[in-house]
Amino acid sequence: MKLFKKKVDEVPVVDTAAETGGDMTAELDAVMRKYDRESATRIWEGVPKIVMRVLMAAFSIYCIGMTLFSVELPETKLARFLGFIIILGYLTYPAKKGSVRVNYVPWYDIVLMVLGAGCFLYFAFNAMSIIKLATMIEVHHVVIGVVGLLVLAELCRRCVGLPILCVLGVLLVYTFYNQMSWNFGFLSLGENIYQSLHTIIYKLFYTTSGVIGTPVNVCYTYIVLFIIFGAFLERTGIANFFIAVANKVAGWSSGGPAKVAVISSALCGMVSGSSVGNTVTTGSVTIPMMKKTGYKPEFAGAVEAAASTGGQIMPPIMGAAAFLMAEYMDLPYMQVAVKAILPAVLYFAGIFIAVHLEAKKLGLKGISKDELPKWGGLVKKVYLIIPLVLLVWMVSTGMRTMQFSAAIAIAAAVVVGFLNGDERLTFGKIVEALEAGAKGAITVAVACGMAGLIAGCITVTGLASTLINAIVTLSGNTILIGLVLTMLCCIVLGMGVPTTANYCIMASTCAPILIQLGLAPVAAHFFVFYFGIVADITPPVALAAYAGSAIAKANPMKTGFNATKLAIAAFIVPYIFAYSPAMLFEGVTGIWPVLQIGLSSVLGIFGIAAALNGHLIRHIPVVFRVVLAVGGLCMMIPGALTDVIGLAVVALIITYQYFKAKAEAKSAD
Repeated sequence: MKLFKKKVDEVPVVDTAAETGGDMTAELDAVMRKYDRESATRIWEGVPKIVMRVLMAAFSIYCIGMTLFSVELPETKLARFLGFIIILGYLTYPAKKGSVRVNYVPWYDIVLMVLGAGCFLYFAFNAMSIIKLATMIEVHHVVIGVVGLLVLAELCRRCVGLPILCVLGVLLVYTFYNQMSWNFGFLSLGENIYQSLHTIIYKLFYTTSGVIGTPVNVCYTYIVLFIIFGAFLERTGIANFFIAVANKVAGWSSGGPAKVAVISSALCGMVSGSSVGNTVTTGSVTIPMMKKTGYKPEFAGAVEAAASTGGQIMPPIMGAAAFLMAEYMDLPYMQVAVKAILPAVLYFAGIFIAVHLEAKKLGLKGISKDELPKWGGLVKKVYLIIPLVLLVWMVSTGMRTMQFSAAIAIAAAVVVGFLNGDERLTFGKIVEALEAGAKGAITVAVACGMAGLIAGCITVTGLASTLINAIVTLSGNTILIGLVLTMLCCIVLGMGVPTTANYCIMASTCAPILIQLGLAPVAAHFFVFYFGIVADITPPVALAAYAGSAIAKANPMKTGFNATKLAIAAFIVPYIFAYSPAMLFEGVTGIWPVLQIGLSSVLGIFGIAAALNGHLIRHIPVVFRVVLAVGGLCMMIPGALTDVIGLAVVALIITYQYFKAKAEAKSAD
């Protein structure tokens, strides 16, 4: 992890190492290892480090080439892809965090790596003959499938975590029970068990309805390329450019550094796909700046965590999850990105308003204008956004496939990186970017594989219809109850599962339930996507907030609750578009419905943020805070009547605050 340091005429330099005492880079690495499972990797030095870097870079190049030019069977290319993922995964992730020896892989990891990769590669090289066998696969095929899935599950435990495995374990037990024939008059118990295992392994390992299903296919086809693109984009110096622009736009205002954190994290986070990674990367600069301005440590860490987490809902990239959403909803990618615009604006508007009110309450100043970057220096660096603009343009016009567009964007990032004299892209950085892309692909691919197994279990057993009927009956056909139950499921599962896997699982289980209850399909999918993300800042397992607290030297739980409070819009906005899909540009015939719901929602968020903060023009009494929150909620509920009531309530309180403050100032004189 490198620190963002620029010349004074581009971005204020904050000596974070001096503030924290010691090597800041080492400290950030420690934070990442503690809170980001993807960063708890083996340590390689010397020649082994070079070998691993070459292997990772070669895998990234392989993925780019195969995605663009391969015409093989899905069973062949996806099974081989997972085989390579297992090799790199076991070379990267140890069995236990914290007990890592330099340049060391225990014998049992080598055995697991060879067995697991061998199983998937066997399938890849014999795909056609196995497909012809269909359900008549033999005993050794069943053994290979069992071993392959168990090895992949162990890798999932290492790099993703246990929660998704617990979900999968419960579903596998149910699937086994569902497939068993409980009439033992014709078959012995042993034969019965084998036949059930035979059926399950065939469907989950050897068909595209299981481990090599839609999630892995989307990961291989789209997500890996965009992870690689993000790695190259990061090394062009665009993060520094985003921070500099944010400083120029908002750094001068009251509590400017917090607003800089919101803007820069939104821009950086949309391509990172990792709440924790974005928190640590941009937070290494913004959190010390916020503390220096006067914000409390737990508030500074919370601002960065909330903004960084929201980066994954920021169009056009949306942390690569947009591609999965497009696949599940059967919509063009750009339509998904466009529909995400207004909810993302409301989310970040809520955080921006909250940090402004906090700054006013504390009487904080902004950054001195002498320390801010100059427009001339920023204009000279505007070419850094060319790869991003080019990607969006190519995808939106439909000129080329998504894969080709991503490849061109990667090439553009390389060219732009060479032009940036301050952080020029060297051959070493190119290899480093390819390595980072491969590392990022490991966790996402494994999580997608597990999500495919979960979806496969649901398909094999017909559990989806059973769940739908149960929830519909439990909710009494009341949409609100179904939404609340779905929200809780998404948050609980999301506390230990990456966004992509969380969305895959929820899209297979909860989204159909919401659709059955009457929600528009687009609204249902966006609902589960949003609540899967906010788990990263929701206690008790708020990993992004805990990472922010580590940098800020703050209480982790207080930071988590502050982050939840700041991101309150994320807990309200999904309910708005659930009841009024116009916010997602769904079913609208004109611009007025969108403007109405957008404007009223922003005003509503303002009221709620002020109520939570307890300060507007002056201190707000508790009773007025409750009334203000109710008024804000009224404006966020779709409907002209509720908008008028909410607007009247908020306007009255603001007016009262204004005249009360004026009277106090007059009496003080």
